Amino acid sequence: MTPWHPSVAYEGDVEPDPRFTLANERTLLAWLRTSLGLVVAGLAITAATDLLANKVLTGSLATACCSLGLVVCVLAYRRWMEIERALRRRRPIPAPTAAPLLAGTLCVVAVTAAVAAALVVL
Repeated sequence: MTPWHPSVAYEGDVEPDPRFTLANERTLLAWLRTSLGLVVAGLAITAATDLLANKVLTGSLATACCSLGLVVCVLAYRRWMEIERALRRRRPIPAPTAAPLLAGTLCVVAVTAAVAAALVVL
């Protein structure tokens, strides 16, 4: 079995309160929605490339959005597994790693999108 298989997350001595497990699952689903939104944004930018002025800039922006969507998806699943294992082993919840990465990368994407929008106006 691979370390990414869901059954690995359920290894542990204690069955946690179902509310915590379900809250962890809802958080995973929220991150997956974010991931899907980023991929869709990348596809929308790709579809609108003909309307925008700078093809390289918009292509880079679309690639960044789709790539970030992929990274967020993988990190969300990994985080779900880490928290599930911590709950079942009665260990402290590990510090978040995906949120700072997502926030920093989205800042870069937002600045790039602002530049692309400014070039359309000019």
